[in-house]
Amino acid sequence: MPKRPSSRLLWSGANVTADLSCDRDLAALAGRLDDLTAVVGRAAAAILAVDPATAGRRQKSDRSFVTHADEAAQAVVLQGLSEIFPGLPAICEEATGLPRPDALGQCFALVDPLDGTREFLDGRPEFTVNLAVVRAGVAVLGIIAAPALGRIWRGFLGSGAQRLRFDPARPGGFDEIVPVHARAQIPGRIRVAVSRSHLDADTSALLSRLAVSETIVCGSSLKFCRVAEGGADLYPRLAPTFEWDIAAGDALLAAAGGVVKKPDGTPLRYGQIADGFRVPAFVAFGDPAAAREIVEGGTGRHGR
Repeated sequence: MPKRPSSRLLWSGANVTADLSCDRDLAALAGRLDDLTAVVGRAAAAILAVDPATAGRRQKSDRSFVTHADEAAQAVVLQGLSEIFPGLPAICEEATGLPRPDALGQCFALVDPLDGTREFLDGRPEFTVNLAVVRAGVAVLGIIAAPALGRIWRGFLGSGAQRLRFDPARPGGFDEIVPVHARAQIPGRIRVAVSRSHLDADTSALLSRLAVSETIVCGSSLKFCRVAEGGADLYPRLAPTFEWDIAAGDALLAAAGGVVKKPDGTPLRYGQIADGFRVPAFVAFGDPAAAREIVEGGTGRHGR
């Protein structure tokens, strides 16, 4: 089941003073990429400072969990955003309130401060911090940190994607910057990334129709990272999720040469307030040519 937004969203930015809505502002956004990456790195370090055994696990009405680690990372990201881009509206998972449809603006941030809380609590390293910036419905910047793996992936639309190493002992610092690229799909050798905790029946049915040579099981937005760096070809999810879960991965993958589509082949549009920021289904492709083939072959009833 997807998480319910009605009780767990933070609307930050009712008094908007910075609307990144033109090309000049996009250039300014690209110029602050290192600063935004440092913020995500500090949020990752804040998560690692929390012991899962004493993280204050609380189960919400949708049966998912929130912990002190979620809240600590959220505070770091929102503080960093407010310092770098004062007034930039932010939609953040772990809080309350929905923006007015006329208040969100052309440019806003989507934040999941701890994607994969279950993995964090269970001691698995597959949890992430997700930060995306959206302009005119399109995710143009995405940063994903995997705290336990010491890695950050980032991408800016039109400027490429990178993988970085970060050291939690010096939060905000990073090095070993390596370009990453999605790979062209090899016929008959499809490597698919799937969810460890949320593999649904429709997604399983899709996989049964494809020539899958390898299945990579992992949690959180790391599946987008695997596709963006060429370790997987496909990441389908034909079950509902929310915009903050996937926007950073969408931007990262687009910067790496891939694409994220609805099952009917149309692009995702972010900022769907009327739908509670809900995304019914999506498929992430490393190879846009393969996206056309699979969409034309049909991905099920979600394409309507």
